[in-house]
Amino acid sequence: MDELPLVAILRGVKPEEVLSVGQVLLDAGFKIVEVPLNSPQPFESIRILADNLGSELLVGAGTVLNADDVSRTIAAGGKLIVAPNFNQAVANAAVASASIYCPGVATPTEAFNAIDSGATALKLFPAEMITPSVVKAMRSVLPLQINLLAVGGITAENMRVYLDAGCAGFGIGSALYKPGKSLTEIEQSAKGFVAALG
Repeated sequence: MDELPLVAILRGVKPEEVLSVGQVLLDAGFKIVEVPLNSPQPFESIRILADNLGSELLVGAGTVLNADDVSRTIAAGGKLIVAPNFNQAVANAAVASASIYCPGVATPTEAFNAIDSGATALKLFPAEMITPSVVKAMRSVLPLQINLLAVGGITAENMRVYLDAGCAGFGIGSALYKPGKSLTEIEQSAKGFVAALG
């Protein structure tokens, strides 16, 4: 996060392409990649990334909805657990495995429940629903050491207002990667997001 506060969300990525996509993102400056579990063979993609780029990339799973998927992510070499929601069983499994756990929250109640259950950071999701003014209000009461990541509808053009409101970083999905997008297009998108933070 300190080097580049952007998480690449590779929803729909396939094992046969994940290494080349991961390398392009790494070369562009990305340090964190999640493979959502509703992608084809997600645990194989996580394994490939972890085995080949794990020394340079923090690799993990997104859309983690149950404790078993936490275990399978760890077995594949993933160290990051990202969810669209807060679920106590997922929290317990993530904390027990010493994973970096980032659950999705949209209200202060969800945020504090997640923090009390061991969340490492909070995914503000969907960000389209959580305006910068809401972020500012939430940031005023949440512990300063807990990073807030805005996810959903984030573009290079709207990142600055979220940063100014108190977000520490972002999860970038379809604006960065989607099935069928060429490596050149992914590289251009990645560099655009990196430049927008400069």
